Amino acid sequence: MSGGSLHGVLPVDKPSGVTSHDVVAAARRALGERRIGHTGTLDPFASGLLLLCVGEATRLAEYLTTAEKRYDATVRLGAATDSGDLDGEVLSTSEGWRDLTLGVVEVALSELRGAREQRPPSLSAKKVAGIPAHRRVRRGEEVVLPPRPVIVHELEVTAFQLPELRLGIRCSSGTYVRALARDLGERLGVGAHVMALRRTAIGPFVVDRAIGMGRLGDAQSVAETLLSPLRALQHLPRLEVGAEASEDLGHGRAVLVPGEPDASVAVAACGARLVAVGAVGEGRFRPRKVLAHG
Repeated sequence: MSGGSLHGVLPVDKPSGVTSHDVVAAARRALGERRIGHTGTLDPFASGLLLLCVGEATRLAEYLTTAEKRYDATVRLGAATDSGDLDGEVLSTSEGWRDLTLGVVEVALSELRGAREQRPPSLSAKKVAGIPAHRRVRRGEEVVLPPRPVIVHELEVTAFQLPELRLGIRCSSGTYVRALARDLGERLGVGAHVMALRRTAIGPFVVDRAIGMGRLGDAQSVAETLLSPLRALQHLPRLEVGAEASEDLGHGRAVLVPGEPDASVAVAACGARLVAVGAVGEGRFRPRKVLAHG
């Protein structure tokens, strides 16, 4: 494929065993485009939906990173690891899982739902003074990350076969499933970690409609999967503008939109083309980002 010809958001089904950066690097090679970035990292052991912003759509990443996420997770009770997943070093084990019932587990899960403060795993990509926390930990430093607000909308048992259980999760951006497993294990008094994790959705986008990493070199598959910038921002309020207003927005000028409700973030579209992303207030749409290839 020739570089510079693609502008949009490409949903990719990341396989386990590769990093999110590996997927970006493979896409850059296959698509011949350097301007590619993702909207939310998946751990190497995890699989599932990764949204790649391609070409000019890299400027839209901030409007996708905050979308809620859905996961399917397999959690192993009876062993806590330093990373909260199967790749970590085992810190403790317990046979107490043998006495657990579904009812007891449900009570512990209920305490993890809703708005709460979550302590990120110390082995994470969160930066401390500009350095990822996991690097500091692996060179012997003690790292304790401050809690951060998250919302766990759904946390349900989908399969119960001790010592493992499968969970269906819907949560806010920034929620660590590894931390949910850790906290569940602590509440049950037996320890726990994530054995398998698959991200099934980001906002309105689902992994079933993503392209496999091995098909990034297939131009037809890429074309059929690539989301236009306008479609990628379908979750934002949309204003239709005519050719004259589109030209004004293209030059960074605000346009009148009488009767439109105020919105901190909205998109202006001319037909199927995304013209700009901006804010609506006092009957005007003020552009923040203007796209040449919307």
